[in-house]
Amino acid sequence: MTDIQIKQVDWKSQSQQKQLKARYTKERNFKIVAIFCLSLALAALIVVLGSILTTGISGFKETRINLNIHMDKAIIGDITGLTETEYQQHLISININKILITALQKKFPDVKSRRDVFNLLKLFSIGSQGDIREILLTKPELIGQDYEISLLASSNVDMLIKGKISRDIEQANRKISDQQIAWLDQFIAEDKIKTGFNWTFFKNGDSREPELAGIKSATVGSLITLFVTFIISFPIGVGTAIYLEEFAPKNIYTDIIEININNLAAVPSIIFGILGLAIFIGFFNLPRSAPLVGGLTLALMTLPTIIITARAAIKAVPPSIKEAAIALGASHMQMVFHHVLPLSMPGILTGSIIGMAQALGETAPLLMIGMVAFIVDTPQSIVDASTVLPVQVYLWADSPERGFLEKTSAAIMVLLLFLIIMNGLAIWMRQKFEKKW
Repeated sequence: MTDIQIKQVDWKSQSQQKQLKARYTKERNFKIVAIFCLSLALAALIVVLGSILTTGISGFKETRINLNIHMDKAIIGDITGLTETEYQQHLISININKILITALQKKFPDVKSRRDVFNLLKLFSIGSQGDIREILLTKPELIGQDYEISLLASSNVDMLIKGKISRDIEQANRKISDQQIAWLDQFIAEDKIKTGFNWTFFKNGDSREPELAGIKSATVGSLITLFVTFIISFPIGVGTAIYLEEFAPKNIYTDIIEININNLAAVPSIIFGILGLAIFIGFFNLPRSAPLVGGLTLALMTLPTIIITARAAIKAVPPSIKEAAIALGASHMQMVFHHVLPLSMPGILTGSIIGMAQALGETAPLLMIGMVAFIVDTPQSIVDASTVLPVQVYLWADSPERGFLEKTSAAIMVLLLFLIIMNGLAIWMRQKFEKKW
C-alpha cells in the first residue's frame, strides 16, 4: 500500500485567515451586486408599470355633457303606423344633427354664425348623434317633448376635463379654443359635465375618433386567434413530444429533428410571419387579416415551446411507473397513454398555457399577414377580417391624436391582465396537479 501523506493545515494561521477573509469578501461583494441588479430590475419594472398606469387609468373614464334637447316633431316627422323596423330605418334617415344644433342655439342664443355653430358642435363627439337616436328608438313617446340627454363629449373636451390639455398654454398651441372653453365653463357652472366609467372602451370596436375607440373587436379577434392556435398546436405538439420521447429510435435523424426544434424556439417571431405569408396566404390563398391565418402562423411559432415543455414533463415521470405498468402486462402504447401521459399532463398544460400567453402578446408575425388593417366590426368566424390586441396597441400608439395615448396605455393594461391571468393559471395548475416523486 502507498502511504498517503495528509498535510496538516493550520486554519488559524495568518495566511489561512487571509484566504478566508478574501473568500467572505467575494461572497459579500457578489451578494451586493446581485441585490443591486435585482433592485435595478424592480425599479425599471416599477417605472414602466407606473408610466402605463398613470397614463392609462384615465382611459377607463369618459366625459359626458348633459344637454336639454327638444325632440322636434317637425324634424323627426310623422311616425304613425310605422313598424319597429320601419321606425329604425326612419331614424337613420333623419338629420339628428339638426336637433342637436337647435338645442345648442337655444342654450347659447348669441351663437349665430355658421363657424360658431360648427365650433360649438365640436364640443360633442360624433357618437352623440347615436346617443340621441338611441333615446328616440327606445322612447318614441318623447317626440315633441324636451328631454335632458347625457351626450358623449369630444376627445379634446375629454382631455381638457382630465387635465391632459392645459388652459394656460397659448390658444394656437392647443386644439380647443378660448371660446370653446368659455362654453364649457358655462356647462361646468351648471353642473352639466359628468365623468364616469368608459363602457364604450369595452363595447366598441376601433374608430377614427379617440372617444369612440374600443377594444371589443380586437379582444374577440385575439380570443378566436388563440383558439385556432391552441387546437392546432396542442395536439400536434403533444403528439410530437410523445413520439420523440417514447417511440422514436435514437439515431442521427431524430437528433437532427431535436436540434431543429430547439433552434426553432429561438427563431425571431417575424420569421414565422414571413412563413405564414408565403404558405397560408401566398400558396393556399387563405384570406388575409383572418384569425384562421393568424392562428396557423402563431401555431407554428408556439409548437417548439409546447414540444420542449411536453418532452420535459414526460421525461420527469419516474421510470418505476413505466416498469410497473409493463410488468403488469400493459403494452408500450397502454403504458404511455394510460400512465405516462396522465401523470405528465399538468406539466404539458402549464407549458402550453405559457406558449399561448407568448402568442397572445405577439405582433410582428400578425403584421406580416395583414392583421394591421382598420377593423371596426367584431369578427363572427375564423375567416372574418379581424385584428388583435397587440396590433390594436400598435395602431393607436402610431396615431397623432392625443386621445389615443391613454387608449394605448389602457389597452396595454387589459393585455397585461390577460397575460397575468394566463401565467397565474399555469402556476396554479402546476401547484395543484404536480406530483412529487
